Amino acid sequence: QVQLVESGGGLVQPGGSLRLSCTASGSINRINRMGWYRQTPGKERELVTFISVGGSTKYVDSVKGRFTVSRVNAKNTVSLQMNSLKPEDTAVYLCNAIILTISGQLVESWGQGTQVTVSS
Repeated sequence: QVQLVESGGGLVQPGGSLRLSCTASGSINRINRMGWYRQTPGKERELVTFISVGGSTKYVDSVKGRFTVSRVNAKNTVSLQMNSLKPEDTAVYLCNAIILTISGQLVESWGQGTQVTVSS
């Protein structure tokens, strides 16, 4: 019904930058919230950031000042610019969206995840 497709990610040295993007498609009426989680083995999934349809944002403390989330509502796209990356940012990053479908359902959708590795 709704799909999220991510791009970006990869291997970067400490202090480097990466940009992730995610595009939603399907039976979408409106996307209320889009954001990013991350997960590492043995740890719970962590909310990194989200952005509301109106542009309000929230970040986990560990990425404030380094990561910037943005969205283009007309394209159902959210992006995450990650600067000054640290080894502890290494994780699988998953796109997340809260979507009101054309049929009137409110659904939570996830991307497949993209690996970010910060290492020298």
